[in-house]
Amino acid sequence: MNLYPINAGNFKLDGGAMFGVVPKSIWSRTNPSDSNNMIDIAARCLLIEDGNRLILIDTGMGDKQSDKFFGYYYLWGDDSIDKALKEHGFHRNDITDVFMTHLHFDHCGGSIQWNKDRTGYEPAFKNATFWSNQDHWKWATEPNRREKASFLTENILPMQESGHLKHVSLPEQDILKSSELGFDIFFANGHTDKQMIPMIHYQDKTICFMADLLPTVGHLPLPFVMGYDTRPLLTLDEKEKFLNLAASNNYYLFLEHDAHNEIITVQNTDKGVRVNEVFSCDDIFN
Repeated sequence: MNLYPINAGNFKLDGGAMFGVVPKSIWSRTNPSDSNNMIDIAARCLLIEDGNRLILIDTGMGDKQSDKFFGYYYLWGDDSIDKALKEHGFHRNDITDVFMTHLHFDHCGGSIQWNKDRTGYEPAFKNATFWSNQDHWKWATEPNRREKASFLTENILPMQESGHLKHVSLPEQDILKSSELGFDIFFANGHTDKQMIPMIHYQDKTICFMADLLPTVGHLPLPFVMGYDTRPLLTLDEKEKFLNLAASNNYYLFLEHDAHNEIITVQNTDKGVRVNEVFSCDDIFN
């Protein structure tokens, strides 16, 4: 098995929204903001090369939305999925599976693209199977008013219409062991219903793709919960459970949204679970 970071592009989000009730005077110590109160955010996806499968976890925003839409997110840098795949010797047509932790636009938008004459949409990975789960799919396609703006039909329904959509099994407990894609999955419901956190057994390590359960290093303290979360008290409990597992088992936490920290391990301290070591992807994957 080989793992590769795939940087789908960087953007900015409002720091207050990213940290909920936590005061700016506190969250800005780890996540400084610009004059518009915006903080740096990455869309760091992960590519798994395992035998004849090439599995891409999440796909970023994509590029099919309007200039007005992207104007809200202050895109920065020159990263893209195609550029990152090429750097590792791959093309998007090589991808066999696209696994979506959840269907918010900044995690799945790159899965679907305009067709050639821009009259409709088509899969951006024409040879890939797209993976979600039944409960989250229903949640996203029949959205509540709180999340409706994050579940964009043009990102979601074309997967089903293409005939390339499949669902992983739902677990009896929090963790699905040895899913259809070969890795374990922790299911979390605080951010959105049935968000999936892949837990990949790589060499002698467990690499956990943290998605929106732990967006950045700055979110390690338990009360530091995003304003975007639909059930913040549940997020707090889920974070506590997962971070304690991570500290006890020395999991390597792959941070999708932290623009400046790629992978961390954590440890128990008097103040709760905090950072132990910080690594680049090259440190762990090469």
